[in-house]
Amino acid sequence: MSAMDEGHRIVVLASGRGTNLQALIDAAERGDIKGRIVAVISDRKKAFALERAKKHGIDAVYIPPKGKTREEYDRILLKTLERYRPTLIVLAGYMRILTPIVVRAYRNRIMNIHPALLPSFGGKGYYGERVHRAVLEYGCKVSGCTVHFVDEEVDHGPIIVQRCVPVLEGDTPETLAERVLAEEHRALVEAVRLFCEGRLRVEGRIVRIVR
Repeated sequence: MSAMDEGHRIVVLASGRGTNLQALIDAAERGDIKGRIVAVISDRKKAFALERAKKHGIDAVYIPPKGKTREEYDRILLKTLERYRPTLIVLAGYMRILTPIVVRAYRNRIMNIHPALLPSFGGKGYYGERVHRAVLEYGCKVSGCTVHFVDEEVDHGPIIVQRCVPVLEGDTPETLAERVLAEEHRALVEAVRLFCEGRLRVEGRIVRIVR
């Protein structure tokens, strides 16, 4: 049986709680995504994302980063990915920056979710609460999330899906993060669904959605 016969094979990389991972698991189990998650890989041994994977019968793989350069780590990651033959890799709260070793092997087949409307508030140093704090300090009236393909630059690849939320009077980084996270779940599922349906076409920086 080929990878296409059984649907798309999805590997998720995650470093934390794995709420976006859970949204994908739930969507796959409902049949909303034409594919299945075959493995979850983490750089953190105690990442709850690994527990979520085990609960649903998905391979949970921990690759320890200690004592390895970024390149050495990604060579191990690449070998691990090859074992699972993914047609799509999803970064769902993955705190490591992929090197070209992995990016070039899976060009336009790696998605990342970012908790802001790129290209604003993206790049090195913009992650987690730092993003939402920066949005509030800048005085933005809207924020949101972005799903994009990964390239060699941080938070730079072609944008697939974006969703907006209002910034409310009295918002804190925590309250804004909660509102954005709800949209992250929807946006990531939508982007993965479109990929698995073969409806995404990348033309330079533009991602066309084929109707």
